Amino acid sequence: MQISDSLITTVGKTPLVRLTNISSGAELLAKIESRNPLGSVKDRIAVAMISAAEDEGKIDKESTIIEPTSGNTGIGLAFVCAERGYRLVLTMPETMSIERRKLLVHLGAELVLTPGSEGMKGAISRAKKLLAEVPGSWMPDQFANPANPAVHRKTTGPEIWEQSGG
Repeated sequence: MQISDSLITTVGKTPLVRLTNISSGAELLAKIESRNPLGSVKDRIAVAMISAAEDEGKIDKESTIIEPTSGNTGIGLAFVCAERGYRLVLTMPETMSIERRKLLVHLGAELVLTPGSEGMKGAISRAKKLLAEVPGSWMPDQFANPANPAVHRKTTGPEIWEQSGG
């Protein structure tokens, strides 16, 4: 039996499944990323972005991580920050589900809700304001962070290659 010392080390290595009843004439494979610890492919990018920031000296144990989110990236960041001891502040529209908000709070994230009418633009704007106001803060900026696509080149792609036999 293998026992992991960290939930983070269980991210990735998700199953690859052949979809036999969907198409004829083509082999379709699905990577089941819902098997990551918090149920999403975003677990991979959360680990990658936080790890890269640590390696690059952008954050330390005194840092506050601030990110706008509508869901799964925030959940991934919340579990990584909880395990590594970072304060996490997430901005999100107030229209996000109560269940999602409760999960984030249970994982230790602080939530700043923005008007639902402003959508993600409002959450992004508020996160940028907080970044300017909170000393020692850093924003992963998932859409512009090179660690986001890099983790798939480093892990997801090679996993698919290995699991499918090349």
